[in-house]
Amino acid sequence: MGKINLKLNEVEKFDSIKDMLNKAVAACGDKPLYKWRDGKEIKSASYNEFRKIVDYLGTALSSIGMATKHVATSGENSYDWICTYLTMLMSEGVFVPIDKEMPIDDMVRVVNNSDSEVFFYASKFEDIFHEREAEFTNIKYFIGFDREEDEGKFLSYKKFLEKGKKLYEEGDRSYVDMQGDQNVLKMLIYTSGTTGDPKGVMLSEHNLCSMIYYGMQVSSISTVELAVLPFHHTYEAVPGILVGIHGHATMCINAKLTQVLKNMQEFKPDYMYIVPAFAELFYKKIWAAAKEGGKEKGLKILIKVSNFLRKFGIDLRKKFFKTIHESFGGNLFKLICGGAPVRAELGEFFDSIGIFLMNGYGISECSPLIAVNRREHNDCTTVGFVLPCLEMKLLDETEEGIGEICVKGDNVMLGYYKRPDLTEEAIKDGWFATGDYGKLDPEGRLKITGRKKNMIVLTNGKNVYPEELEEQIGNLDYVKEVVVYAIADENGQEDALQAEVFLDEDLVKAMAEENIEARLMKDINETFRDYPRYKQIAKVKIRDKEFIKNSSNKIKRNLIGKE
Repeated sequence: MGKINLKLNEVEKFDSIKDMLNKAVAACGDKPLYKWRDGKEIKSASYNEFRKIVDYLGTALSSIGMATKHVATSGENSYDWICTYLTMLMSEGVFVPIDKEMPIDDMVRVVNNSDSEVFFYASKFEDIFHEREAEFTNIKYFIGFDREEDEGKFLSYKKFLEKGKKLYEEGDRSYVDMQGDQNVLKMLIYTSGTTGDPKGVMLSEHNLCSMIYYGMQVSSISTVELAVLPFHHTYEAVPGILVGIHGHATMCINAKLTQVLKNMQEFKPDYMYIVPAFAELFYKKIWAAAKEGGKEKGLKILIKVSNFLRKFGIDLRKKFFKTIHESFGGNLFKLICGGAPVRAELGEFFDSIGIFLMNGYGISECSPLIAVNRREHNDCTTVGFVLPCLEMKLLDETEEGIGEICVKGDNVMLGYYKRPDLTEEAIKDGWFATGDYGKLDPEGRLKITGRKKNMIVLTNGKNVYPEELEEQIGNLDYVKEVVVYAIADENGQEDALQAEVFLDEDLVKAMAEENIEARLMKDINETFRDYPRYKQIAKVKIRDKEFIKNSSNKIKRNLIGKE
């Protein structure tokens, strides 16, 4: 089979984020744009209502001379967070989303580096920001989402908004008449792992608009999203929030991860952006429920029957797996997965029960999407097809067709903030080097083989991409987390591989194995029996706790062995 000739979706063109929102408001009006739970009450804001709040907030910022400055925001996923986000995107200023889980010392360093002069924040930061106020050297105003009163630099968001509303209704057009430059810095994203010198990714409005427009050409959305990923990540901020607006969807805001399944029941989403950890959670919940109800064998049989019938054009998945669908709210049909590799087994399973698991690939420096699978040509062992606005090449390609993924195009960042050295290192002749290795399959889909910085070079000169091996070991049901790395012999030569794993305690107990380490080694040997010798696992190490992860839920490899 040769490369697939893809048909692109028709997408309405727009000139700017402001134009995009205006078009959505004109088309949707009083339709709910956002829904969220506030205590026992479900609140909502229509497209019309949201547009007004943005104008009020922007007018308030303009009145204190801050609508052209850098403005930071940090806190839990919330409607107010989104309001500050869109307000700044439609201003002449710069939006700086800050990870709410960032250690306070790192947060101070990042906010100072960003040159932010206003900081919108959630109540969890109230005390610590007062204590460390003087260390935020550029901040002129701290605006608390939950503050009731103003106090020096610390302002009440509610009162600030009321001020903006009054000025706007009196005819102040200083904000609404702003016209930003599409090709200058608009959003400043600080990547995970900010210890040392902060690394800020500079995205322009043109970058963001390109990702929305071309992303929707290859991946359509539906009507109701449940937003579970942190808003400060570009993955939820752009494909989630911005694409949702242009796609005229309703976004339901999930504030706490412990409430995901409950909120699925409540809001009945038809699509979600997730990371593989969520797919794994849903998968295990389904099988655990089946096992607990004595229906595990029946579910396996039903999947086989359903898949057989589909070969003849008979699709009864909604009927056969009604109970599973109802546990997810009844309408869920698409999970868009990114951030890390997803096991092919998960893609096959969700497809079998009538939920489309679509794997994609992106990086903040590309606003963030680079490639995504298509529903009609889905293969979860790949990350799909490169966006039509991007060129891609594989640098220093090996005989196996593996090379470093480099891209050039409309959604590639302007560079790293105040770091021309890092920018020159990453972007050469317009080509951005992602730091990821990959190869193309015969149909033209991209497959990620590993991270450049994670690549293991053995003493025999062989290169090993640990992610390839970790994916296979992760397919063992009782393995929850795994990292593969090189180990040295008595002479200090790194010539062998070790797998360090964290196991599923419940499944291990159910297995009733006397020697789980020996069983694990046996299963790993069986998994890699057809692999070349240099890719074989020589040793295993079983952990008694999960690996330390960053805010993107990725394992911090540099801390392994140092916990």
